[in-house]
Amino acid sequence: MNHKPTIILVHGFWGGAAHWGKVILELAQRGYQSVHAVELPLTSLAEDAERTRKMVAQQKGPVLLVGHSYGGAVITEAGDQPNVAGLVYIAAFAPDAGESPGSITQRHPPAAVANIEPDSDSYLWLKADKFHESFCQDISPEDAFVFAATQKAPLAGTFGDAISAPAWRKKPSWYQIASEDRMIAPENQKAMSARLNARKIVSLAASHALPQSKPLEVAALIDEAAVEVSK
Repeated sequence: MNHKPTIILVHGFWGGAAHWGKVILELAQRGYQSVHAVELPLTSLAEDAERTRKMVAQQKGPVLLVGHSYGGAVITEAGDQPNVAGLVYIAAFAPDAGESPGSITQRHPPAAVANIEPDSDSYLWLKADKFHESFCQDISPEDAFVFAATQKAPLAGTFGDAISAPAWRKKPSWYQIASEDRMIAPENQKAMSARLNARKIVSLAASHALPQSKPLEVAALIDEAAVEVSK
């Protein structure tokens, strides 16, 4: 490797930047010292993409964008900057132009959709007593309890925000499928990853919470992508 790119990690709905904690430690073990996790407002795709673009713009060299869940839609929208060298999708939305996370979800609605409820301010919450079985059935109940208590709810309208010009049409991409995902149907993940013309597609027998349950495997794919974009 000539030079390790900066890794920017983008979280999804019902979690914050700290959801990447185990992956960040694994990347550090692999020699990545320039790693950042964006904290999204989850108020609209435009605002979330702008927050990500601002972090990308602060980096002096090439950047590898990594998105989990809704974070995949964010990197698809924000990955058009010239210093973005590649995109890595971790059980993530990878919409095409005119598509939104909501429209993709409708094709194969996952069972966990029934466990999402709005509050009086139009924020969507994953029911706390259903968080473990819906989001992260392969981590400990204790960790799931904490994730449920600290979840970050998106504004409902964010689900319907559509992509304008998908960055994956111009940037090399990688995709990791969670075959036991109850938040984004594996059928949708397979369809999205297939049309990316991805450099590599990996399928793991895991829940939606890949960064928590499979941090070694997630970090390995990020490392592989980073090596490729640095050649």
